[in-house]
Amino acid sequence: MPDTKTRDPAALLARLPAALAAALEAPAYAAHLAGIDPAAVTDRAALARLPVLRKGEMPARQREKLPFGGFVPGAVGGFARLFTSPGPIFEPQRAGDDPWGGAPALEAAGFRAGEVVLNTFGYHLTPGGFIFDTAARALGCAVIPAGPGNTEQQLDLIEAYRPAGYVGTPDFLKVLLDAGAKAGRDVSSLGKALVSGAAFPASLQAEFRERGIAAAQAYATADVGFIAYETPGEHGLLVNEGLILEIVRPGTGDPVPEGEVGEIVVTVLDLDRPLIRYALGDLTAFLPGGRRIRGWMGRADQSAKVKGMFVRPEQVAEIARRHPELGRLRLVVTRADEADAMALRAESPAPDAALAERVAETLRAVTKLRGTVDLVAPGSLPNDGKVIADERPVG
Repeated sequence: MPDTKTRDPAALLARLPAALAAALEAPAYAAHLAGIDPAAVTDRAALARLPVLRKGEMPARQREKLPFGGFVPGAVGGFARLFTSPGPIFEPQRAGDDPWGGAPALEAAGFRAGEVVLNTFGYHLTPGGFIFDTAARALGCAVIPAGPGNTEQQLDLIEAYRPAGYVGTPDFLKVLLDAGAKAGRDVSSLGKALVSGAAFPASLQAEFRERGIAAAQAYATADVGFIAYETPGEHGLLVNEGLILEIVRPGTGDPVPEGEVGEIVVTVLDLDRPLIRYALGDLTAFLPGGRRIRGWMGRADQSAKVKGMFVRPEQVAEIARRHPELGRLRLVVTRADEADAMALRAESPAPDAALAERVAETLRAVTKLRGTVDLVAPGSLPNDGKVIADERPVG
């Protein structure tokens, strides 16, 4: 059930010092957060001054010190379950009846105590199945641990147990419904669904509605759990209880203004498995009020190889730092005369040739590559979080 206490921003921020103190008990976090006074981090501004830890770095960091890279203060044997996710990234299961915070998402999707839930997320090695299993059980539901695949057997289970709802990817729900219709099987008990893990286009949403299924979506990851989820009659996704979500400019740890697209950074206040400013590499934007996000809007990992050298979002951010008079920046990579070419598009309230020349010199100094600079009017670049656009033809 939703915990109204954790909806209070002040109550969440009050827990930050304890989570930071717990993180510092882990050797890798102690190095990552060296010099930090946990007692001084009590608001979002102070939190935003801490360094981010990027999910993309975790496979390498964990290989250096198996299994968790030194970022987990608790002993390995003290956790209930141990998982691996693609990368690989090794993750422990947190404590509690609803370790990944999914019960509020299921409740918002219409699931209720005493109902039967068909769970088609995988239970083998990865945490997906358990994330939704524990959420449903915390809500008081019975769970069919079906996992993915085995369509014919799943249809048998649906007819036998008459589950009221489905959790899994939207794609597999369509597979089940199509297979049931083709075989003349009774899948009419399924009246609701909470889907995640794949795109859920409007066309598929409409198809499920036509087939009598009210399907909501959740944004969740294996390491964090439920991050945000749909609620009836509201736009966007509601940020989950008990975690702090920031949206930063890709390649930095700097929060963007409300409404601007940026990279999702989360802080999980779990004392056994804290995550402090954990950058997920996914893009989104806050809706007005800062409690809801627009949903998944792509990836922030936008590195491109130009003339044999990598150009990264961090380098675009460095150009912005050196030229605070500029607004949004976008580095466009193309092909011209059978060679890679770069053009930096930069919003500027007062464009002039001298400024463009200075920015071009900075571009060359930071990336070690030559490129042109195109100064454009403020607000003319798309608000999509993209700082590097690779427009070279494929193939």
